[in-house]
Amino acid sequence: VSDLQEEGKNAINAPMNPSTVDIHPEDTLLEENEERTMIDPNSKEDPKFKELIKVLIDWINDVLVEERIIVKQLEEDLYDGQVLQKLLEKLADRKLNVAEVTQSEIGQKQKLQTVLEAVHDLLRPHGWTIKWNVDSIHGKNLISILHLLVALAMHFRAPIRLPEHVSVQVVVVRKREGLLQTTHVTEELTTTTEVTTFSLKRDAFDTLFDHAPDKLSVVKKSLITFVNKHLNKLNLEVTELETQFADGVYLVLLMGLLEDYFVPLHNFYLTPESFDQKVHNVSFAFELMQDGGLKKPKARPEGMEIIESPSLCR
Repeated sequence: VSDLQEEGKNAINAPMNPSTVDIHPEDTLLEENEERTMIDPNSKEDPKFKELIKVLIDWINDVLVEERIIVKQLEEDLYDGQVLQKLLEKLADRKLNVAEVTQSEIGQKQKLQTVLEAVHDLLRPHGWTIKWNVDSIHGKNLISILHLLVALAMHFRAPIRLPEHVSVQVVVVRKREGLLQTTHVTEELTTTTEVTTFSLKRDAFDTLFDHAPDKLSVVKKSLITFVNKHLNKLNLEVTELETQFADGVYLVLLMGLLEDYFVPLHNFYLTPESFDQKVHNVSFAFELMQDGGLKKPKARPEGMEIIESPSLCR
């Protein structure tokens, strides 16, 4: 082990690869043609990389709050498939046929296989490139786990803002003819919002936010005039789109006014008190929109509570 560890350090510190990376004994015990990857320590300290991890962890914990699951470290908490199973079931609103608790490595990989197959069935039709597999996730490969989570967040339109242009330097160690060889590659985790949301059609609002944010106030004023023209019939008035539409009440009432029907009060909460009640109202309003012939809204019902996101004004 000592000889292999020394060999690994020499390979990393070779003149062709000036940057150094700490090598652990288990990272150098490779079979012929086997390879191992590790993130350069400097990349781990990059603020954008840290932000990406924090945003994803907070998102997972928000989604699974009812399951009383708290994720603290992605590699240690997601590798066995348990959290990924619960996350996918919650996001896709479906139940996976897997064992709830698996202690053995074989059982964990079987669960991961089932979960990842379900993920692939969702992502592949939309053109996502699969950059992870059972072995890499179970092997606690942080890069693979991040690729998976970013894809899930974008596919399910998570109400979060991923940092753009996040890349890390990855050291790849391969064993060929008994010798360790290393290469350094740049792994891109996120690009621009426009690219990472390729599955969502860009519209006029996206163009406005990207190229003419100074015109946003004019658009908001026009929208307020429009909604008040109808809500005034109920002696209601809107002054702030971001806050007054967050609980879904005005959205439901507006749909009834626009479509010329009365919305029974037992179908929604006129004075919502909890987050769940507000989400119910927004979800119900979205259903009314689709019943009226509109496409499914791009925003998620839970996202209406995130006031800072201007895209929710759609």
